[in-house]
Amino acid sequence: MVQRQLPKVGELLELMQFKKPELDARKRRLDAALTINDLRTIAKRRTPKAAFDYTDGAAEGELSLDRARRAFEDVEFHPDILRPAADVDTSCQILGGPSALPFGIAPTGFTRLMQTEGETAGASAAAAAGIPFTLSTLGTTSIEGVKAANPTGRNWFQLYVMKDRSISYGLVERAAAAGFDTLHFTVDTPIAGARLRDKRNGFSIPPQLTVGTIVNAIPRPWWWIDFLTTPKLEFASLSTTGGTVGELLNAAMDPTISYDDLDLIRGMWPGRIVVKGVQNVQDAARLVDRGVDGIVLSNHGGRQLDRAPIPFHLLPKVVREVGKDATVMVDTGIMNGADIVASIALGAKFTLIGRAYLYGLMAGGRQGVDRTIEILRSEIERTMTLLGVSSLAELEPRHVTQLTRLVPVGEQGAGTRV
Repeated sequence: MVQRQLPKVGELLELMQFKKPELDARKRRLDAALTINDLRTIAKRRTPKAAFDYTDGAAEGELSLDRARRAFEDVEFHPDILRPAADVDTSCQILGGPSALPFGIAPTGFTRLMQTEGETAGASAAAAAGIPFTLSTLGTTSIEGVKAANPTGRNWFQLYVMKDRSISYGLVERAAAAGFDTLHFTVDTPIAGARLRDKRNGFSIPPQLTVGTIVNAIPRPWWWIDFLTTPKLEFASLSTTGGTVGELLNAAMDPTISYDDLDLIRGMWPGRIVVKGVQNVQDAARLVDRGVDGIVLSNHGGRQLDRAPIPFHLLPKVVREVGKDATVMVDTGIMNGADIVASIALGAKFTLIGRAYLYGLMAGGRQGVDRTIEILRSEIERTMTLLGVSSLAELEPRHVTQLTRLVPVGEQGAGTRV
């Protein structure tokens, strides 16, 4: 029979300890975000629809982005047991320098439209975390401004080859002069992809007021106050900014770029050069044979060619072809530290995060980017510990099976689990 007694006041007080309230609203909402998807939810609530959809959306039916994320969700891990991994080392060497984590911040365009701190928040957060930051040709902070925000850390520059080649050449020279150590020569944007959310929202640079944007702005006054009371947007390359994003890209980009342009830029650039936007095994092998310092398997976050190859699915095939010593990196679809661990296990030397960083930025500026990095760091460390590995070098293909819901015709039973 259960023995009962009257509650003792002292014991009740021990059980009823009230948590000290957090008075800082930004810190309170960021602390409540436990995943990148949580940050996305906060970002959507705080950002006008057109700006959020520009970040969140992809091309046409958004199949490429959906498939890329699904590919990471369809990972099966194979942990080792009785392998102590109490002290996990997440650091690595990439492109001639250190990174405290196996990911860096990817180049994103028009970033200050999402949240006014823009690339400054990203670069300073990257500096604090000891990871590389990449500035886009279409960034809204100058090369020199990013250097000022990240004076001693690693800055990378992403280059589009423009119709007016002198613009691209000038950017290369400025990035070199500012001490950027790596150039991302981007090859997947000869023209703009069909980003239908932007067209439906009437999204333009700079934003234009309509009845819809005014109604949407009413519950988000902080965004408009920030936008209207901070310096005018400054682009790394464009001197005019009127029109939709697609119109701006089509006016600036050159669909005739070739290996000749790559060779010319390589001759100008004193640091490491990687080619970003590689989407098949043959191109990967050709570029490695030509001596580039690295390649990024990427379909531009699904924002260019819809139904493009899934970079994560392509990764093991490319690594087998070019060899495990080649610097192969991957982006598109990364929303969890486990995605990064799986990529490293399958042979990637490094990964890049785009939307995950921007969700944090929109959720809370610099502090939100810090929170993105903190979440991913924690997920990476926890996943590695549960797998029984203490360092990135211990991750191997045997730790990962790529399950797939999309099997090419004729390849059923070819070794992929379904």
